[in-house]
Order: sequence, then structure tokens, then C-alpha cells
Amino acid sequence: MEAEFGVPQWTFRDSTWSFVSEQRIICTWLKDGISYLGSINLDTGQLETLPVPYTDIESVQADAERVVFLASSPSTFPAILELDLKTRCCAVLQCASQLALDPETIAVGESLLFPTENAQTAQAFFYAPRSRDFTGLPAEKPPLLVMSHGGPTGASHNGLRLVIQYFTSRGIAVLDVNYGGSSGFGRGYRQRLNGQWGIVDVNDCANAAKFLVRQGRVDADRLLIRGGSAGGFTTLAALTFTDVFKAGASHYGVSDLEALARDTHKFESRYLDTLIGPYPERADLYRQRSPIHAVDRLSCPIIFFQGLEDKIVLPNQAELMVAALIRKGVPVAYLAYAGEQHGFRQAVNIKRTLDAELYFYAKVFGFELADQVEPVAIIYPDER
Repeated sequence: MEAEFGVPQWTFRDSTWSFVSEQRIICTWLKDGISYLGSINLDTGQLETLPVPYTDIESVQADAERVVFLASSPSTFPAILELDLKTRCCAVLQCASQLALDPETIAVGESLLFPTENAQTAQAFFYAPRSRDFTGLPAEKPPLLVMSHGGPTGASHNGLRLVIQYFTSRGIAVLDVNYGGSSGFGRGYRQRLNGQWGIVDVNDCANAAKFLVRQGRVDADRLLIRGGSAGGFTTLAALTFTDVFKAGASHYGVSDLEALARDTHKFESRYLDTLIGPYPERADLYRQRSPIHAVDRLSCPIIFFQGLEDKIVLPNQAELMVAALIRKGVPVAYLAYAGEQHGFRQAVNIKRTLDAELYFYAKVFGFELADQVEPVAIIYPDER
């Protein structure tokens, strides 16, 4: 079977298949970013889809009678599930959260395929704003927040994510982009990013936003982008090297690729050789694609979030960028957290980060917040 990307519709990923017997494998596969659970008869090659109400499935383990897996759906939290292969009944063994959410408040991701560079197609999930109690003005289109996932060869799925619901419940549409290089769409799709990190991912995020603008679903003058770690690099590069986005948020993002190549941990020490080129032999590429060396091209507001104990993307990656933007006179905000590493774990800091990001966007676009949010110190040009 051939999919829209010219690759097999389903591909094995880590921990997504399990032998039941010599004649049968239980597996998952992706189509347009949606996960499916199925059974392969090794004698006939026939694939049978197993009916489960989940769209993000991984970590499959099975025997002749049951399948145990980790999964979520657009309206349910991640959980460990057990599927009885005889009765086809699915039971929850353990759920990540007991929080009850009103289904009428949940924005469900719509899988989109959009055109991008080189006559290719890429995939994203679009979440329209949703609230049980409020609607936007009739003639007003919502702001759009593009999300660039980390990895950068990871992937986004449409299981329930509260960070997305935070923004959609406050009137901001979200577009979660599986840019070229994302895993789960076949080898060719994954290899689009080889040697092209900072180009393919940036173009795909920009083209995804422009696609929704052409469809008339979002406001062209209120396009935002956010990302963490490698997604933070894509965010900063998109803000620096394109004119599509009006503001953004970098969560412990990379601004200097050379510094990342020199300072990152051993596990990813040669990762960039594939994504960019061998270092230091191709140091020119690292400099060309680093936002820190192209601040003169950057003119839109950015908020930075950084853990001061981050050993993967060191704090100076954010601090150098903030200092450069202050010198240039671009509005900027910086929140640094003591005791936080690569990704924030303290509940108070996670909440503060989301509130601060929303506050920043409200100030950039001049809208009032319904929530009481602690203000963020934003440095404006006339405050230097």
C-alpha cells in the first residue's frame, strides 16, 4: 500500500510490535499521524485492524490471549490498556490522571496534509479554539500558535495534551506540525531532514501556517510559533529567517548550533552530523543556520524560558539571544528557573510558564485576558 508521501502507510517504530506466536504479530502503525493497532497473520500477510478507541498507541506487549499497550485519545489521558484478543474488550489498567474534563471544552486535532517546498506534502494537527461558554467575535479570525516539536526527529500525535487545550480554551488556535524529518511517516519522510535541519523544518512550519491563512481559518496578522529544545531552535530560526510569524516563545531552545555541537551530552554528540553536517568541517553551515548570528534579521518579540541547570541546552544559549535582542531593540522577555533542567518538572514553574507565555502574546497583540495572570517583565526598546 502506498500513502500520500510515497512510502508504506504503516511502518514499525520502537516498541510498537510484539510476537504472539510464530504465525502472528501484534503491531501499531501510523496513517496521517493517527495510530492504529492491528494483527498480522505471518502465513497470509493479512493485516487486521483491532478496534480500540485510541489514536496514539505505543509500547505494545502481547501473548496469545491479550495485548497490553500505552495509549491515549483526543479526549482521554494516557493510560495502560489491556485488550482481550478473544472478546475484543479493552480495559484501563492504570490512567495517568483522574482529572475529569468536560468533552464540550476539548479541542480535537484535525489531521491536515498541506503543500510545502519541492512539491512535497507534510502533515499537521489543527486544533480550533473551543469553549463551552465563549465564542469569538463573528467577523474575527483567531490567532494561530504553531507548535514545532522537539527531537527534532520525534513526532506529534493527537492524544490529549493539556498544553494545547490551555491555548484553545482561551481563543487561540493551535497547529501542531509534523515537519519533514518527523518519525512515523516512512523512511523518505524521515530523511527529508538529513543535512537540512533549520531549513526543512522551518519551511514546513511556515507553509503550514500559510496554508491555514489561505483557507481563511486563522488571522494572518496574528501568527505565533513556539517550541522546546530542538523545537525551540526551529522556532527561533522561523522567527529569524522568515517573515511569517509575528512573535514566538522559545522553551530552552537552541540559538547557537556550534555551541550545541561542542557542549551537548555524549548521547547526542554526533547527532548533528546527520542533521547539518560534520563538525567542525562544516562549521560554516552551523553558523549560517544559527539565529544568534542573524539577529539583524529578527524584528519580532520573543519570550524565552530556561532551566538554569540544563546540561543539554546550556542557559547561555538563551542569555546570549536575549542580550542581542535587547541591543537591537526588539521586545523580549526572559524567565529563568533555578532547579529546573531540560524540560520543567515543578508544577509551579509549568503553570507560570504557560501563564507567562499567554500574557506575552496578549501584550504583543493587545487583547485582554480573562484570567488573573502574574505580569511578565517585557523589555521594550524605550526601556533600554
